[in-house]
Amino acid sequence: MPGNSFGKFLQLVSFGESHGKAIGGVIDGFPAGVSIDLNFVQKELERRRPGQSKWVTPRQEADRLEVLSGIFEGKSTGTPIGFLVWNKDQHSMDYSHLKKAYRPSHADFTYEKKYGFRDYRGGGRSSARETISRVVAGAFAKLLLKEAGVKIEAYVNSIGEVTLPGNYETIDFSKIEESPMRCPDKETTDKMLRLLEKTAKEGDTLGGTIFCVVRGVPVGLGEPVFDKLHADLGKAMLSINAVKGFEIGSGFSAAGMKGSEHNDLFVKQNDRLTTQTNRSGGIQGGISNGNDIFFKVAFKPIATLMKDQTTVDAEGNEIVLEGKGRHDVTVVPRAVPIVEAMAALVLADHLLRNRLSDIKSIFHDF
Repeated sequence: MPGNSFGKFLQLVSFGESHGKAIGGVIDGFPAGVSIDLNFVQKELERRRPGQSKWVTPRQEADRLEVLSGIFEGKSTGTPIGFLVWNKDQHSMDYSHLKKAYRPSHADFTYEKKYGFRDYRGGGRSSARETISRVVAGAFAKLLLKEAGVKIEAYVNSIGEVTLPGNYETIDFSKIEESPMRCPDKETTDKMLRLLEKTAKEGDTLGGTIFCVVRGVPVGLGEPVFDKLHADLGKAMLSINAVKGFEIGSGFSAAGMKGSEHNDLFVKQNDRLTTQTNRSGGIQGGISNGNDIFFKVAFKPIATLMKDQTTVDAEGNEIVLEGKGRHDVTVVPRAVPIVEAMAALVLADHLLRNRLSDIKSIFHDF
């Protein structure tokens, strides 16, 4: 099964299944000499782990990180960083009734038709538990970006029809982790919780959106044709389980504007060139322009419901799929660190690539 690696210069190769022994990965291309705070990496994992509230799966996993290689005396060595997280709380028998069933909006049918075989326990490789490796690698990427002055923050912008008013420039980002929804506004959080309570009683699920902001990005990241920075960010976000949409800067609203309304006019401020507005979302021509990069990611409702659904089995017989097991009502709050992690991997990869494209950087030490 190809497609398990991400990145060009900084590359993650991940492995593992939801009900296998472990989830893990290898990070290659990570430069030597970067200070590695493993407590920070562990905390990033804990932001993603299950069992955080009654709205997410109660699967109890400590998700303790084990680093196998690539770090010595608190710094990266420049060699591959190998890591894993053991699975401890698999209830594989909970999925025995799905052995021949095709669950609506899951990967059961497509995996089986493509590979002729599938792991039906929790979705196997298609499970969101695979994102553990992304969060770990993204945390390492964040530590690298921190040295370059780049900071990535994301929050829940909406759950169902409940949306946070205003824009990110009015948000108090320090309140994100205070909210069980990772929404930095108490009134909106309370509305989201009431909607989740109602939806859970109905045995149903909800989707939503995550808003992400990247500050301190230097001018010049991104390649002008196929590896545009926003294109790579889009691919990264759309590779996350349950993601159905990605928009950057003005996004789809740009389609309803005139050019004179949308253009970001250049000005000189504090002895540097910038733009009066930032509808481009910090990227022009596929290359970062030094402004904040901001984008929104849309997640569909979780496909597994706690109420019966009709479907068919592998022989085409109509069956009733019973709603049971341990599942999320919404995945969106747990996906915040995943969105940040994938953004970090893209930006760190392009940061390292940019060093190679700059002749002055290459010969700086000579």
